Amino acid sequence: MLPADPDPAELPGAGPILRLDFNPPQQRVPGFEIIDLATLHERRLHPGRRPDLVHRVDFHTLTLVTEGSGEHAVDFVTYPCRPGTLLWVRPGQVQSFVRPGTTNGTHLLFTPAFPPHTSSADRLVNEWYGPACRQLGASPAYAVLSTLLGQLRAEYDRPEQAVSAEILQLLLATVLLQIDRLPHPDSGTDPHAGGEVYARFRAELERYYADTRRAADYAHRLGYTVKTLTRACTAATGQPVKHVIDGRVALEAQRLLAHTDEPVATIARRLGFPEPTNFGKFFTRHAGVTPGTFRQAHRSQQ
Repeated sequence: MLPADPDPAELPGAGPILRLDFNPPQQRVPGFEIIDLATLHERRLHPGRRPDLVHRVDFHTLTLVTEGSGEHAVDFVTYPCRPGTLLWVRPGQVQSFVRPGTTNGTHLLFTPAFPPHTSSADRLVNEWYGPACRQLGASPAYAVLSTLLGQLRAEYDRPEQAVSAEILQLLLATVLLQIDRLPHPDSGTDPHAGGEVYARFRAELERYYADTRRAADYAHRLGYTVKTLTRACTAATGQPVKHVIDGRVALEAQRLLAHTDEPVATIARRLGFPEPTNFGKFFTRHAGVTPGTFRQAHRSQQ
């Protein structure tokens, strides 16, 4: 059985990988900030900071690149950044600025609680599985998003006493809904196909993947049958529920092996494996290599 709701500080994502909370230098509107991408790069170059440091954030970042070129890595995928690149990094994802290069553009930071809960945008914010990168080029979608982001920036830059948090919330919701209209870049997958069942399951999996890998536990907590969860997962990802669960655990294992110095036995326990040998077999089955080999390969790339 799954345990009671955990304390946020004890969630799986609160592990040894550096985690940054929402703490802008000047918070004009609680839970929201919009800046130039170049300003973000200046913050990263602050003395004493490693600009390429791998980290997680506990908020959403949305970036539309308007000029220059560079690279950004999110969970083992390095994305080329150029005018028209749209990046959406969600809470808990692991990222690094591999090569910021000369990129500039608009950079939004917002907490999961900021978008209006009365709109469909609230669902999008709580979906962890959306694509991290889209290449829009000079498409009509780019023009629409650029205009909306310009309106957001204009409202945010008003005199502090005149800024409307509600207008910012509604404009942000419009931005998110416009992004949701874009074609999904991963062929063969459609997260929306799983409907509410899949969305609820993914949220629960994100909270408890380190506690249980049994589909029956998730079904019991959500009030569904395992068959219902399998149907939803197959519709959304093409894979049965057990594969989706194991894939989420394997992703976290990869993150911890690549980005921390924790012993394999410690990582195994963190992810719910009392015996390191069982973890080793699980990881090798999913990654095709042993934990040690995976770690060594990724360390050699850094």
